[in-house]
Amino acid sequence: MSTLLHTPPQTPTPAPADLAALAARHGLSVSGARPSLPEYIRQLWARRHFITAFATAKLTAQYSQAKLGQVWQVMTPLLNAAVYYFIFGVLLGTKHGVPDYIPFLVTGVFVWTFTQSSIMAGTRAISGNLGLVRALHFPRAALPISFCLQQLQQLMFSMGALVVILLCFGVPVSASWLLALPALFLQFTFNAGISMVMARMGAKTPDIAQLMPFVLRTWMYVSGVMWSIDKLAQKDSLPHVVKVALATNPAAVYIDLMRFALIDSFHANQLPAHVWAIAAGWALLAGVGGFIYFWKAEETYGRG
Repeated sequence: MSTLLHTPPQTPTPAPADLAALAARHGLSVSGARPSLPEYIRQLWARRHFITAFATAKLTAQYSQAKLGQVWQVMTPLLNAAVYYFIFGVLLGTKHGVPDYIPFLVTGVFVWTFTQSSIMAGTRAISGNLGLVRALHFPRAALPISFCLQQLQQLMFSMGALVVILLCFGVPVSASWLLALPALFLQFTFNAGISMVMARMGAKTPDIAQLMPFVLRTWMYVSGVMWSIDKLAQKDSLPHVVKVALATNPAAVYIDLMRFALIDSFHANQLPAHVWAIAAGWALLAGVGGFIYFWKAEETYGRG
């Protein structure tokens, strides 16, 4: 009887709906909640200076421990091109029938490296920067975008070497070189979209980063980096659907657009029909689709 008399009254637990109403009344929100898509874009734009500064800092630090420093930004793709020339151009003979093969090859290697490096960096954008993600509040899409911007900056160094190579092999400067600008813009949009897709997947399953080199190497071999898709498409033994798939492969499209812009011996008839529409379609699909796919998981990054 005495126990019953001294038992304090139980306070009823508020229902979840009551707690939500209370939080809304006092302007409280869930920590790390995903903002609306327009608000997310506004936040991302507000941090555009952080994105560019972060990309530049990462690029500067990339070769800080090497004696040659930033020279490796140009030397690495050039050495890759030299290896591919020896194996594919000399040993396998893919250079036969391809005018200006060395400019053709170097352009393909540089442009492909831009896509490859962007995707690999995007795969680790969240999982490799958990300390930053957990410590600071910012739209997480800033990370894969900044890594793509870093790779674009590195490509600009490589393009300086590419111009020297073009001139040394007698490729004249022409107005068509200006077409490289819209081609690079479309490729950057495509790369950023795919990087955001891979960033979300890599955040949930970090082991994907171990698989990606094999996927990207296979993609490189079917993208016409070291050989001419146009010459292969002339073979009657190849099924038509395979020819179309090779020609409209997004990596091959951006590579050939750059070749068309920079190399005068690479003609328009070597490009697939409606090539600019295809390039813009891939950029729109990957850029917008990848951004929305990444945004939908915004509140999950850095947790668990």
